[in-house]
Amino acid sequence: MTCDASTAPAPAPSPAPAWRPAGPTRRSWRTLRVGSAAGVLAVVTVAVLVVPPLVQLDQQSVHLGSKLLPPGPAHPFGTDDLGRDLLLRCVHGLRVSLFVGVAAALVAAVVGTAVGTLAATLGGRADRVLMRAVDAVASVPHLLLGVFVVALWRPGVLPVLVSVAATHWISTARIVRAEVLSLRSRPYVDAAISGGASRWRVAVRHLVPGVLPQAGLAAVLSVPHAMWHESALSFLGLGLPTHMASLGNLIEDARGSLLAGQWWPTLFPGLFLVIPTLAVAGLAGAWRERINPRRRSELTL
Repeated sequence: MTCDASTAPAPAPSPAPAWRPAGPTRRSWRTLRVGSAAGVLAVVTVAVLVVPPLVQLDQQSVHLGSKLLPPGPAHPFGTDDLGRDLLLRCVHGLRVSLFVGVAAALVAAVVGTAVGTLAATLGGRADRVLMRAVDAVASVPHLLLGVFVVALWRPGVLPVLVSVAATHWISTARIVRAEVLSLRSRPYVDAAISGGASRWRVAVRHLVPGVLPQAGLAAVLSVPHAMWHESALSFLGLGLPTHMASLGNLIEDARGSLLAGQWWPTLFPGLFLVIPTLAVAGLAGAWRERINPRRRSELTL
């Protein structure tokens, strides 16, 4: 017995996709991550703001009788190859690195926001010229460009700050330009243009406020990168003066000690560089999820 195609039973519909909401474990992990990052940054902020003014550090002091002492009650992080307390020098070095990182990130965010907004607002030939200039700067390795900028001045905080800021505005400019191009297609921008608002008024009243969260996130993400850039320049002997407490200088000074078996002069400055970096990255990730919220549930196929 044959069955006609018109009378054949219809295939059963495929089951609808099931949504699996994010459970309390994921929310608890996110809360723990953000809380831990905020706690670490709070401790770091208090340390770099309170300890240096209370305990002045003599950058030129030498105590050869206490040379390379291991961690102990008198010196929790031990001493370096000149007998100086490593904990105090790490705190002062973190203060310098944080200052350079935050200041350079702010300068880079302002420059990148201005360039990205200007390129997307003007459009046409101006946009192409500005973005080709961004591509030209991006084609040069950051470290090489930073070395070139630092070489124009004597070692110091200001040359390092200028060097780091000059190499970290590119990504902000690209992010801001893409966001402004997206905002230009929004209905309220079309309504403002139809109402007779000039291009600059639209940019100031609608486009710039709309890109500030993305620009702020780019600035926060630039802080760890700027700290590592400053440490790399100091490690190479091209950043801060060698006698100044800086995380890059501390790691560079500890190379010989590490080969001799003294691990603490290298470990603790490295931790002071890595842990704040991870804390800033954790808070920046939470900020990214807030301004670009992902779906709270996962699609199970």
